[in-house]
Amino acid sequence: MSRRADRCLDPKPRGECPGASSCGHSPDVREETAMHDHRKLGRELGLFDTDPLIGAGLPYWLPDGATVRHTLEEYIRAAERRAGYRHVYSPVLGKRELYEISGHWAHYSDDMFPPMDLGGEQVVLRPSLCPHHALIYRSRSRSYRELPLRMAELGGMYRSELSGVLGGLSRVRAIQLNDAHIFCTLDQVAAEAQAALEMIRRAYEALGITPTRYRLSLPGPGGKYVAAPGKWQRSTALLTDVLDRSGLPYEAAEGEAAFYGPKIDVQVTDGAGRESTLSTVQVDFHQPERFGLHYTGADGARHRPVMVHRSIIGSVERAVAHLVEQHGGAFPAWLAPTQLVILPVSDTELPNASALARRCARLGLRAEIAEPDRGSLGARVRQARLVPYQAVIGTREAADDRVALRLRDGRRLDPQPVSDVLTRISALVEAHSTDLWADATS
Repeated sequence: MSRRADRCLDPKPRGECPGASSCGHSPDVREETAMHDHRKLGRELGLFDTDPLIGAGLPYWLPDGATVRHTLEEYIRAAERRAGYRHVYSPVLGKRELYEISGHWAHYSDDMFPPMDLGGEQVVLRPSLCPHHALIYRSRSRSYRELPLRMAELGGMYRSELSGVLGGLSRVRAIQLNDAHIFCTLDQVAAEAQAALEMIRRAYEALGITPTRYRLSLPGPGGKYVAAPGKWQRSTALLTDVLDRSGLPYEAAEGEAAFYGPKIDVQVTDGAGRESTLSTVQVDFHQPERFGLHYTGADGARHRPVMVHRSIIGSVERAVAHLVEQHGGAFPAWLAPTQLVILPVSDTELPNASALARRCARLGLRAEIAEPDRGSLGARVRQARLVPYQAVIGTREAADDRVALRLRDGRRLDPQPVSDVLTRISALVEAHSTDLWADATS
């Protein structure tokens, strides 16, 4: 993806929160969402921070932020495995020659870090994963029976961003990218691009994200694009047909394409009205030719594959930045750093609280105990206002192995057996639902 894809565009109106029944936000949280700045809130919530000794644009992740990031990455990896992707790892360094072949050096070197001399060779921090994946593809001969070959990686890459555009997690110099490349035949391209759009739709539903718009990003004037008119026409026609068949409304935008081909960009808007690209699907005829990629067809002859680039959530950093602002720190339950806070009314109920915490851990739920010495029950409830579930244990609840559950959206449920509560929460978390308590009554 090019720097053009990361550029903020003209402010657009922010979409409204879909409501407490679907996002788990109270009305107050919804009203405050537009005011959230992930840079401020991310530090207040202990998600990430920076240090001048590490450097600008190089944030580090604190334990709660690392939990959000890890959970998001595992969701993506699982979704990719179900869709038939094979995961790989590739180095974050490459020889300058690699990027000369791919075209990055000619068209993108201003965004790359300077080469480093190493043993008489020049190596660079990679600005993209696609050249590495092209080499993995050509590491052995391929047959048409293997196609489409879907290769995915959550990998690091580096962009030499100017200091003036850096900000929190949304613009950084070290990026963890949810990237994938599908090597396929020409007649498989449309189906693969359509499937990628469907993966994006499902991920946004689970994350509670509403896209601002879909954009068909095309080349514009200037020499920043590969000079291959025929390839541009073919790839543009393919993506246009995919969008038309999908029924998604979209706008064409000149000057927003990658240097090697057009793309479908899924745009989101932050609380300040700034628009950016979160997800993308691209068609590339250029790099398969540059790297001499082939497969053996049913006719026994060699054929050139097409390379479909696709990213479901883009960079993990930008995705988390958007989620912080979208939800104001009140993440969907499956993504929340702490999913359940246990509130014993007094020290007498601490053994029951500890037993509940252990049961949560065995189920894979992230729970913590807010002990009575942290303040009154009301004060502890307020401190845990962003936690999806608050389990209150008083004398009667402890005697009957029950909890009085409070939901983040303000609902209070009658005391229920602990086993029933944990079963319901586990099912919602496992389903990656944005509902807090389906069919519950207050």
